[in-house]
Amino acid sequence: MNKLCKQLSIESPGVVTQECVFNTTVQVPEIPPNGALIKVICAGACYRMQKTPSLINTPESPITCCGFRDGALFPGYEVSGIVEALGSESSNPEIQIGSRVVVYPYEDVPNGYPEFMVVPDLKYLIPIPNSMSLSVAAMLPTGALLAKNAILKVKEHYDEHERSKSGRVFKVLIVGTGGLALWAVKIAEYYFKSPEYKDKIQITVACLNDEGFYLNELKKVNLVQWNEEIFEEVLHERTLNACNGLVDVVIDFGTTSRSLLRSLQCLNRRGVVYVTHEVAESLLPKFWKILKEDQLFVCPIDDGTLSQLKDLIQTVARHDIIPPSHTEFPADAASIVVKKLSQSEIQGRAILRFHYDSQ
Repeated sequence: MNKLCKQLSIESPGVVTQECVFNTTVQVPEIPPNGALIKVICAGACYRMQKTPSLINTPESPITCCGFRDGALFPGYEVSGIVEALGSESSNPEIQIGSRVVVYPYEDVPNGYPEFMVVPDLKYLIPIPNSMSLSVAAMLPTGALLAKNAILKVKEHYDEHERSKSGRVFKVLIVGTGGLALWAVKIAEYYFKSPEYKDKIQITVACLNDEGFYLNELKKVNLVQWNEEIFEEVLHERTLNACNGLVDVVIDFGTTSRSLLRSLQCLNRRGVVYVTHEVAESLLPKFWKILKEDQLFVCPIDDGTLSQLKDLIQTVARHDIIPPSHTEFPADAASIVVKKLSQSEIQGRAILRFHYDSQ
């Protein structure tokens, strides 16, 4: 094709440098026979793990980004755009040139956000309804899908809990402040609104900073602030008071060693903390003794399947789940956006827009 385009990459801050936004020029690959060329319009501000040797995370530089513990910036890949061209053998009546689509984050997805990206197979493209904006669509493939899977895990755990006929309220603690926690609360409202769950599940959100979690986003949830400058004993007491005692499940979107230990200390016996795969691999070895002695569990949250993402898109399109607030920024301002996110100055999700000639 011999066509060049700009590419933006947001990577996790490393040991040697805290610079994590990179702009490069890349060549647009040839379109595979069954693939498509996508004009990227919007992308959720997510980071990818750095792979360069000098910037690899170490135990002293935990996987979770310093400054991004509010969950406003998290690992993943979120893209919405328009089909620019199709491969010679591509055949799907739902995917045509000009179609508005979301890209499912498949295994070999590009390392950054290029202005034009090639998808190897049409199966990774999901058309979005005309009623849904591309900026809202860009929030779904990673953040919303991860939050959905976390809530589905809670639902499974609750259903198992109900079989024991304990009769008490099932308590859930969501740790986080930004987009992931907001999505989780809104998705929980959707899944737990039916009579079989109503008034039987209590949700508390542990905010990780003063200003990051906006109260007008929340309905019928308790709040507790996890200020890292406060003694652990005080934080533990605050959390138990907000939750009315120990909880059954914790969804920890802002996991560090300290927050995971705190989450475990808030659990009933045989309780579960759900974390991302990256965090589970990094931190589990440090807590195996506590987990064994107290009969607690730390489980990774699945990334989510293609079919789950399709279902999520339709659910949001029907307004059954109202997405959290988001703010658009030009892609050229990514460095400023990351700085604002680190200081909790952006409400909800940050969306980077690459082209302004499409909605």
